[in-house]
Amino acid sequence: MKNKNEVNKKMKNENMNERDDLGSIGIGAMIVFIALILVAAVASAVIIQTGEKLQQNAQQTGSDTQEEIGGKISIITVWVGEQSDCDGAAAGDACITLVYELAAGSEPMNEGDVIWTITCLQGAAMDSVWGTFDADTNPGAGDDVNGDGTTVLNAMNLDTVHVDGTRKCIDNGGATATVCTDAGDIHDDDILQPGQVYMINLKTSQDASDAPAQNQGECDPSINEQHELTISVAGGGTTTEILSYTSVTEGQSVV
Repeated sequence: MKNKNEVNKKMKNENMNERDDLGSIGIGAMIVFIALILVAAVASAVIIQTGEKLQQNAQQTGSDTQEEIGGKISIITVWVGEQSDCDGAAAGDACITLVYELAAGSEPMNEGDVIWTITCLQGAAMDSVWGTFDADTNPGAGDDVNGDGTTVLNAMNLDTVHVDGTRKCIDNGGATATVCTDAGDIHDDDILQPGQVYMINLKTSQDASDAPAQNQGECDPSINEQHELTISVAGGGTTTEILSYTSVTEGQSVV
């Protein structure tokens, strides 16, 4: 009887130890499971944060690329313009004629947001002339040109026109007009549209009608010289072209 009791007691102790071992294994597994959940949560947060940052960078890069590629001027051709009296105001100024369009993907832009600069070498020093694609320096005073011969003062270029030489204008309702009047410049259209080809005369030197306060230099066409034309769009890209003069005869191509 004693041996039987000892055997039963021993079996009971073994069963209790076995249950204790199973409980310990279960607690350990739970700890590992919780740890895995925490690691997964941290890893997910890092992945999500990294993904958002990459997306923002990609969007910014795409936006910058769009502005750089789309928001710029595409030069079609440039030729030697009038070399004695470009603006019809006073003899002494020369010009070049630029034919251009907006680059593919560009949005409509204002003529005044397009800035041009011609840089040249005069002797041992650099010289330059500059302006915008809008010659309306005094709105309301009838200073839009290329239609009635009115002189534009303080401007180093004539106003942008269509490629056939007709003026860009709109009617009182804001629609494109076929006939322009000079009633206070309200009919001058200063917006450049994608898909349209335009033309403008850029003055390469001043004359007596231009304000000395502009402090412009002189980069008149000269045989066997190369001048640099740079066109920049506010908030957009920049176009650079080398003007190579093999002749100063009006109409001679220089690009």
